Amino acid sequence: MTRRCDVHLIAGGRFHDVGFARLELLKLLAKRAEPQVSVAADFSDTEQILASDLLITYTCDVRPTPEQQATLKAFLEQGGRWFALHGTNSLLDFDTTNGPIDAFGVTIPGVPYAPDLAPDYMAMLGTRFVTHPPIQEFEVTVTQPDHPLMAGIEDFTTEDEPYCCDVLGDINILLESRYSSENMSELPDGWDNPNRVHPQMYLKKVGGGEILYLMLGHSCGQFDMQPIMEQCDVVKCSWGLPVYYELLERGLSWGIAAQVPGS
Repeated sequence: MTRRCDVHLIAGGRFHDVGFARLELLKLLAKRAEPQVSVAADFSDTEQILASDLLITYTCDVRPTPEQQATLKAFLEQGGRWFALHGTNSLLDFDTTNGPIDAFGVTIPGVPYAPDLAPDYMAMLGTRFVTHPPIQEFEVTVTQPDHPLMAGIEDFTTEDEPYCCDVLGDINILLESRYSSENMSELPDGWDNPNRVHPQMYLKKVGGGEILYLMLGHSCGQFDMQPIMEQCDVVKCSWGLPVYYELLERGLSWGIAAQVPGS
């Protein structure tokens, strides 16, 4: 006898085609019998988060308040599972000290950077986004081929944003990449290190619950870079790969199976 799994999907933020990601995730969820899905653009519905079994987030620069962070921690401690995608750990801003910057035919308010505004939130997630070089091809390596989430998945090449993140605490890395000037262009200062592990998918236990984080999956629509530029190239990055959808399917199964007996 199975029961329904209450899923809360949060898709929102800046500089990404969150509508595309939201629709693709809802289509994957709609193929399953168990999920009862609610949808939001931020973390403000704390009652719904606490009432859910599985939380899914595709966000960028969505900043949970201290109260909302406490709710996320309580959700995990009570046994909830959180499937975090791409920019969930990204908070963005512009250093306007020296004024706007003209580059590549566009004007941006200042030097982009990732301020450490929510250390408790990032410690809970296990990583904090710092920067990334331009979208480009890079290798993704399976670190635990015998793990149930990785069974049958082989190393693959993707074209995506190579996230440079601080790792905070213990995480169980399932997919990783290595960045160096030999295999990647325009690496930011301090990140040219072929021995440094960059997690692309990992697990992190929090209380009685767990987070599964998949870094890959940038997407941007024609108008998503406004007001910096009126129009931009449409990119879907790892969303164009069958293996990415397989990872999404497995992430959903991981979250739902924990709540549905006999699944």
